[in-house]
Amino acid sequence: MHSDGETAGVLFERGDGLTYNDFIVLPGHIDFAATEVELSPHITRRIALKNPICSSPMDTVTESRMAIGMALLGGIGIIHYNNTPEAQIDEVRKVKRFENGFITDPVVLGPKNTIADVDTIHEQQGFSGIPITEDGTLQGKLQGIVTNRDIDFEPDRGRLLEEVMVTDLVTAPEGVTLNEANNILRESKKGKLPIIDGDGRLVSLVSRTDLKKNRDFPEASKDESKQLRVGAAISTQMEDRERLEGLVEAGVDLVVIDAAQGDSVFQLEMIKELKKSFPDVDVLAGNVVTTSQCEHLIDSGADGVRIGMGPGSICITQDTMAVGRAQATAVYQCAKYCRTQGIPVVADGGINNTGALGKALALGANVGMMGSMFAGTQETPGDYFYKDGIRVKKYRGMASVEAMERGGDKRYMYSNKNIKVAQGVSGLVVDKGSVYDLVPYLVQSLRQSFQDMGHSTVEALHLALENDDLRFERRTSSAQREGGVHGLMAYDEPFREGGRDRQ
Repeated sequence: MHSDGETAGVLFERGDGLTYNDFIVLPGHIDFAATEVELSPHITRRIALKNPICSSPMDTVTESRMAIGMALLGGIGIIHYNNTPEAQIDEVRKVKRFENGFITDPVVLGPKNTIADVDTIHEQQGFSGIPITEDGTLQGKLQGIVTNRDIDFEPDRGRLLEEVMVTDLVTAPEGVTLNEANNILRESKKGKLPIIDGDGRLVSLVSRTDLKKNRDFPEASKDESKQLRVGAAISTQMEDRERLEGLVEAGVDLVVIDAAQGDSVFQLEMIKELKKSFPDVDVLAGNVVTTSQCEHLIDSGADGVRIGMGPGSICITQDTMAVGRAQATAVYQCAKYCRTQGIPVVADGGINNTGALGKALALGANVGMMGSMFAGTQETPGDYFYKDGIRVKKYRGMASVEAMERGGDKRYMYSNKNIKVAQGVSGLVVDKGSVYDLVPYLVQSLRQSFQDMGHSTVEALHLALENDDLRFERRTSSAQREGGVHGLMAYDEPFREGGRDRQ
């Protein structure tokens, strides 16, 4: 049978560095529905996910709130290390202790706060049902709750919350099950249900909105104990070996050794020590872009390899260091080798739309790691603010000056700590709503992409790649323009709308 296009081997043998935009996957034969597509990949030798999606260990992308969302939606989040060991360990514990439907770290105010403070929270985080404790902290004695209906028509936004809060509360005791909490909310017709301990201290919160959204997550990534899976990043530096012990004790499932250039004696030693001390913890090593680099990591014991050096939207490594590789080429060549060793590959960087994710998987990647895709969602760290009338959040590379000042330089081997060479930038991204809306959109788009390519599983797609049944075609600059939005004065981008009330 005559085949159009060319194989991946022919596409990449010319020696050019190709990005995801430089080629297109030709369509295959469809004999299955998009709903039949099975996306379950392995991110490491032993850890399988339901969806090939991972959030990047960046301090403006992944902490516990994002990691919980990723795990519930079938992926996994990697907690960044641009913080103290205690803070990172605490973020991991929050994920492992998460009970679906319970908000374990609700926003809390005190009786001396004002309605204006509630307005600020609503503007920044999108919700306004706020528990009031005696000292304004979680674990403080619960005194009341303030919701929209209590303050909507109050002209004086400087009034104290103790003057407007509801004190006749419906609560539930610590240990209540989600079904019991749901029944209490339904019978009481309340929007929020505070959970308190025997001393009346606030432990957590159940929201009717969250119960609707979190009713059922059949694709959640869970360990053998039915706890959500979570990863955490560490550096190759000696100081992070103590951090590692605490992360393992907290129950971390996956350790990501986070280095801009991962083929170093420091990382190889860290992998060996980690596998010797904690053989039950899988290691995702990187970042690398060549087959020889992959070989070194795998020979040292890596359970998965992270591919990418400089393709991220906020990364300037290739311009600054003159070192790296075009991401599509890096993913194809590294995945080709890693597949012979039985090692999964994570494509990290350059995935700024669903098409790029589909292409990464078509080139042999098992999982796509994304930062910019999730930046600006409600679940990322940081507050929203307005810039030129647009609701935005900060997003920065871990090699930006701002991030390095907080500790991000640990992933770069600096001999002179007084001179920091930025390999990333800081910027702003538009509010994308919630990952609980965004990820299902990404997954459905990916299923339809697989259907168009004619393969119903990640394994089948990779087999077609290996057997030269998957065909590709280069795209000229004109073809790239033709394949994108053109001929419009203005248009609305996806991901701009989403739920606002997550508490």
